[in-house]
Amino acid sequence: MEQTAPPLRTLRQETILVTAERLFADHGFHGVTLRQIADAARVPLALVGYYFGRKHDLFRAVFHHRAACHHARLATIDEARRHAREAQGLLRIVEAFVLPLVHLRHNPSTAAYARLLARELQQGSPVTEHPMGAGFDPLVQRFMLALGEAVPTAGPTEIAWGCQFTLGAVALHLRDRRIEQLLPGGALGFDRTAAPRLVAYAVSGLAAVLHGGGATDARAQT
Repeated sequence: MEQTAPPLRTLRQETILVTAERLFADHGFHGVTLRQIADAARVPLALVGYYFGRKHDLFRAVFHHRAACHHARLATIDEARRHAREAQGLLRIVEAFVLPLVHLRHNPSTAAYARLLARELQQGSPVTEHPMGAGFDPLVQRFMLALGEAVPTAGPTEIAWGCQFTLGAVALHLRDRRIEQLLPGGALGFDRTAAPRLVAYAVSGLAAVLHGGGATDARAQT
């Protein structure tokens, strides 16, 4: 059964969550205080504590609120897994995993969460029992399972590296703007070709890694 985030009880709770999400995305867990979140949300500091407790509790609440974004994608990956051994099986699996994450970036209501997710993938906050474990991690585990089904000859090492490289490319795309700034003529802005290009890049890289590409050369150099 598809899991959904619990409904918010008040508009103020939603305002606090959205504000915290944006500030955590921009500055990281340790780069923002509860007072700054309260001031930005224009609510009393005591109200933040009343609704969400301490800062790490609010941090967890942000991810818990967005968990449904990932739970809904599990079924999408499972559908792609049914076609894992077909000619386009790997492509379908990558599309099922990557495209929803890219769409988070281009949806104004989830753009801040996409940046926060990318920040945590790249840097990670030293929070005990990181809240990504409840929503995003099961999605990654299902993706790795699907990769093994698409390429049965791939071992755990190939699957792990392939998944890590894919996550790295996706996270950089979700958060980084430096490449756009370095381009002649300015930023790319919204580019509808970015998502399919990222998918094509991931599929080619995964195919090489899952089939053992690079491993032989690396062993020859040792």
